[in-house]
Amino acid sequence: MFKSRWHYLIAALVTFFLLIAALGVLAAVLIYPNLPSLDSLTDYRPKVPMRVYTADNSLIAEFGEERRAVVSLSNIPHFVPQAILAAEDERFYQHGGVDTLGILRAALSNVMSGGAKEGASTITMQVARNFFLTREKTFARKLNEALLSIKIEHALSKDQILTLYINQIYLGQRAYGFGAASYAYFGKPLQKVTIAEAAMLAGLPKAPSRYNPVVNFERARQRQLYVLNRMHVLKYIDDAQYEQAKNQHLVIRSGPLSTKNVSADYVAEMVRQAMYDRYQDAIYTSGMKVYTTIRKRDQDAADQALWQGVMDYDQRHGYRGVEGFVQIPADDQNIEATLDDALQNSVVVHNLQPAVVLEAKPKQVRAYSKDSGMITITGSGLKFAQRALTGGLPAKLDIRRGALIRVEKDSKTGAWRIVQIPTVEAAFISIDPKTGAILSLVGGFDYNLNKFNHVTQAWRQPGSSFKPFIYSAALEKGFTAATLVDDAPLTIPAAQAGGVEWSPKDYEDTYSGIVSVRQALTKSLNLPTIRILQAIGPNYARDYAKRFGFDPARQPPYLTLALGAGSVTPLQMARGYTAFANGGRLATPYLITRVVDQQGRILSQTVPEKPRQVIDPRNAFIMTSLMQSVVRRGTAARAMQLGRSDLAGKTGTTNDQFDAWFTGYQSSVVGVAWIGFDQPRTLGRGETGAQAALPIWMKYMGTVLRDVPQTGYAVPSGIVTATINPLTGLPAANGETGYNEYFYQETVPVLTTVPAIPEAVPATPETPQPDTPQPDSSPVF
Repeated sequence: MFKSRWHYLIAALVTFFLLIAALGVLAAVLIYPNLPSLDSLTDYRPKVPMRVYTADNSLIAEFGEERRAVVSLSNIPHFVPQAILAAEDERFYQHGGVDTLGILRAALSNVMSGGAKEGASTITMQVARNFFLTREKTFARKLNEALLSIKIEHALSKDQILTLYINQIYLGQRAYGFGAASYAYFGKPLQKVTIAEAAMLAGLPKAPSRYNPVVNFERARQRQLYVLNRMHVLKYIDDAQYEQAKNQHLVIRSGPLSTKNVSADYVAEMVRQAMYDRYQDAIYTSGMKVYTTIRKRDQDAADQALWQGVMDYDQRHGYRGVEGFVQIPADDQNIEATLDDALQNSVVVHNLQPAVVLEAKPKQVRAYSKDSGMITITGSGLKFAQRALTGGLPAKLDIRRGALIRVEKDSKTGAWRIVQIPTVEAAFISIDPKTGAILSLVGGFDYNLNKFNHVTQAWRQPGSSFKPFIYSAALEKGFTAATLVDDAPLTIPAAQAGGVEWSPKDYEDTYSGIVSVRQALTKSLNLPTIRILQAIGPNYARDYAKRFGFDPARQPPYLTLALGAGSVTPLQMARGYTAFANGGRLATPYLITRVVDQQGRILSQTVPEKPRQVIDPRNAFIMTSLMQSVVRRGTAARAMQLGRSDLAGKTGTTNDQFDAWFTGYQSSVVGVAWIGFDQPRTLGRGETGAQAALPIWMKYMGTVLRDVPQTGYAVPSGIVTATINPLTGLPAANGETGYNEYFYQETVPVLTTVPAIPEAVPATPETPQPDTPQPDSSPVF
């Protein structure tokens, strides 16, 4: 047997050299002149996905068929190309494209091993194959591959060829090139890999599916050890580096390939749609970079604030029951594999992990999570789901062996608790009122669960958060912050209420008698607001609201408009409030700042629209003053926990608590928080804007304004203060107790009450009662 192998080798060598000589003549005469052009190599343009970035260069998303992260030899560690050469072509810098010594060595090895187990393709030959040829194993293809390799070596430098290889080769997990593979398997750029990680990556080209560490880590590990040994033998690494690399524990990513470092899926989809409308399919391959107005800190704060607000709401309304059940054989010897299969289609939502219950008792639950293994839940971790452990829910919802539940690990204590995926939805957006730049946008609780963008697509009733636009209109009709209005029951005839007789109430169903405009907005009193709207006229108010960007067709010209019975989106609300925060100038929101091509050339650049003056600066100033009262001592007084005096805003709650809002601002940022169900239904008793939405806004503002100095609002020309008698709404006479209020210079506070609606049914005297809450005792600035 051994003798026959040597006979085979000698015959093969003789045949090989004769064949090489013949092929050389044939190639020179017939084939070489007809080889394909190398333009695709000399002008290398890989299919690079479109990438979307924040304003401060954090990656939001990438869109493309092939995931790539193009790198150059100069910006990666030297041991990365060394690992590749050790694994694939150690004589790369010595041969001319076809390694005859390598072919001889492979032939000898195959003869000695009794079969064809070792190939002799060089890196140049692999480049030729990847760019120009198929992978079919025919003599013609191999001949073309060899000739193309020689042609490539004459046209490009060795470093250029190696760079092409590093960026083009497919390495599994949809990753093309070592840059993308580094993110796919280790979640880091190629510049930051270790020797051990570089060796693992270098082992992939031989057979990406076979040596994929996600699929078969042990097989990939053996290939890595081979590469490390070759690096050691070739003296690319010393003894200490070799031992350290062999012993390094590798953490392999098991999730989808992603390089993003900020969570903004709704933003990414908005950008993708806008770019596709303009550039069509080219966005997926041409390597465009899209820079947005989003700021990473703002987006992270908004995402965390919305998530926490929704989870807090969900916790307040109790455990609904398990997600389903999994059959667990009693004598399963390979139970973890069985459970992994059962959990295959259950994805992690934020940090809410799916888990299968193995044992359930009132004081302890044992479960298995695909991501965390066996876990035990005790104590307070069971409190939320206690009813499901003690028979308090229907049997099909109880927690027992085989139940599919959600668990969450406390980041501080490490203890586990039972949770659930919320069914309520929410939205948050923040805008720079001076420019219109969108600073953060979260369109829902989780994009993978619900791709509907509630910021831009959800038309909902704004409730009392719409009241500032009514009050702003009233200031232009002669009302002042000191004007007295009656807070008493009334009945609105059908003609003024949209077709049905209406008897509105204040939220607490209590009445304050005669109150000032400031007090009415501060406490979000409904009845005074309706009387104000009746006085200025619903049609006037609807047309006035158009100044702030609201569609008149979606705002009913009835008295119900006073309580926000129209339809708006959170984006529209944010835009409308920019006029109050920016001295009466309305900003136009925008998201994309510029688009550049793969070479960094600007393809398009946004020129922000200059904010338009839509209301009197004095109006904006007084409205800000009123909404500061809302925050300081009104329905949003909880916001004073932030310890700032420069915040203003308005809560909003619709009938039966279907929608909860808070829209507020500081001079540098307007933020809108909304929470509700996609199929409108009550959020529950007490779930007002102050309870459900304001905490989201506060958490965001508390983060983004942490290092921002407090600022006041400049008093515009034409604003004066006067001391007002709270009982009359008129300037205080000598000796009368009063408080300071802001007015237009030409406005004389003469109204003591707003005329009653003719059909109204008064229930209290029209004079102030002794216990009537008094207006603010001093200006709010």
